[in-house]
Amino acid sequence: MQGERMEHGLRLLELDVRRRLDGLLQGNHLGLVPGPGTEPGEARTYQPGDDVRRMDWAVTARTTVPHIRETVADRELETWMVVDLSGSLFFGTAACEKRDLVVAASAAVAHLTGGGGNRLGAVIATGEKTIRQPARGGLAHARGLVRKIAETPRAPEGVRGDLTDAIEQLRRPPRRRGLAVVISDFLGDVEWQRPLRALSARHDLLAIEVLDPRDIDLPEVGTVVLADPESGRQREVHASALLRKEFAAAATEHRAMVAAAIRRAGGGHLVLRTDSDWIADTVRFVVARKRRWSGGGVA
Repeated sequence: MQGERMEHGLRLLELDVRRRLDGLLQGNHLGLVPGPGTEPGEARTYQPGDDVRRMDWAVTARTTVPHIRETVADRELETWMVVDLSGSLFFGTAACEKRDLVVAASAAVAHLTGGGGNRLGAVIATGEKTIRQPARGGLAHARGLVRKIAETPRAPEGVRGDLTDAIEQLRRPPRRRGLAVVISDFLGDVEWQRPLRALSARHDLLAIEVLDPRDIDLPEVGTVVLADPESGRQREVHASALLRKEFAAAATEHRAMVAAAIRRAGGGHLVLRTDSDWIADTVRFVVARKRRWSGGGVA
C-alpha cells in the first residue's frame, strides 16, 4: 500500500512539473544551460554575469568592446545530479520536508533536460552510503531515477553526510562535458568549495540550495530543543531575543558564504524553500537565465 501511495505521489508531482514548466523550453534546446556546444555561433556583447570562459578575444580586440561567443547546443546532453540526502534534509517545519524538495527538484531537472537523446544520471549520498545511478535516456529511466531518490532511506542517527565526497565521486572518473547539478541544503562546513570549482571547470554547473525557515531563524517560543539530525545531539535553550539575533546573523553569514562559493565556481544558484512555491521559484530562475543568454540583462 505504501508503494502505491509513493507511485501516486510521484505521478502527481510529474504532472504538476509538466503542467507548470512546459513552454519554458520553447526556442531553446536546453532548459537549464545554453550549451555545452561544440559548434561556434554568433558573437555578442558581454553582459555582467556571462561565463568569461566564452570570451571571444579576437572580436574583443577588434572592436575594443568585450564580446562572448555563443555556441550551438550539442544534440545530446549528459546531466549528472549530486543528490544530498543526509540527515539534515529529513527535516521541515513548513509545507514539506527538505527531502521532499530534493525529490521535486530532481523531477524538475529531469523534465528540463529530458528528450532529444539526452541522458540523466545521479550520485545519491546519504552519509552512510553512496548510490550511483548510470546516465541513461528515456522517460522510463527518468521516472525510475526520481523514484529511487524518493525511496532512498535516511541514514542511521549519528551518521554525517559528506557533500565533498559526493562531488568528488561525480568528478572521478572524468565524464564527457555536460551539466552537473548539485542539490543540497549546504549546511555545515564548506569544504566542498574546491571540488565544486573543479567540477565546474569541465561542466556547466547548477547548485540548488534547499532551505527551511528554521535553517534561517529561531521561532519566538521561549524554551526550545535544538537537535543535530546527523549526530543525534540535543540541547535545550531559551530562545531569547539575543540568541535569536545571533542565530539569524550566523545563518545569514553562512548563506552568504554558500552563495559566494557557488558564484566563484561560476555556477547558477537556485534557492528553494519549504515555505515557498518551489515551481514558481524554478520558473523565475529559468526565465531569468534564458533572458541573460539572449543578452537581455543580468539574471
